[in-house]
Amino acid sequence: MSIQHSDNCVFCKIVSGAIPSNKVYEDDKILAFHDIAPVAPVHVLVIPKSHIKSAVDITPQDAEIVGHIFSKIPEIAKLLDIAEFRIVNNCGASAGQTEFHLHFHILGGRKMGNMG
Repeated sequence: MSIQHSDNCVFCKIVSGAIPSNKVYEDDKILAFHDIAPVAPVHVLVIPKSHIKSAVDITPQDAEIVGHIFSKIPEIAKLLDIAEFRIVNNCGASAGQTEFHLHFHILGGRKMGNMG
């Protein structure tokens, strides 16, 4: 698999090792690491190693990697010793996306309030 990177993407630099991270899980397709500004006792980001800008940029060819991420989230949660958690994806600047590389937040370690 050829991994596509963006030269100005912080998460691509984390994938390449140019920027260090506190890794939780890694395989040939994805990387999970602790968020540097956690909003919950457990706050981990799960990203594809290939650059996908956001959820609206997911193509049919990307479906496998997104499925892989979601198949690994329970394993990552177990490594983090959390049985219940929230998964969040912000899509676009007005929705709170600050890094434009597809990523999913795993939040846990406390009771989460309703999002409504």
